[in-house]
Amino acid sequence: MALTKNELITNIMEEMEFTKKTATETVEQLMEIIKSTLAAGEDVLVSGFGKFCVVQKNKRKGRNPATGDDLILDARTRVNFKCSGRLRDRINGEDGQGLA
Repeated sequence: MALTKNELITNIMEEMEFTKKTATETVEQLMEIIKSTLAAGEDVLVSGFGKFCVVQKNKRKGRNPATGDDLILDARTRVNFKCSGRLRDRINGEDGQGLA
């Protein structure tokens, strides 16, 4: 199950002993900083967590999976996430705290 923004706010309230208003403002401000940085075409690096990268995708050939018809997919910008080695190790249980 995914961690929701509301659960993140609740966790910050409990861990940092913030009021709900302060925790909400903190999370909202953090999200706004990340969104505006990515919208400006810049990457966001969070040490020990990972890097959000803005990637340009070129126009390309594709196929409609329902009909099998060929089509051209427009060029677009997307965000890619690459986790840090420390996060990858933790997820894989290589530091004794992971999911495995």
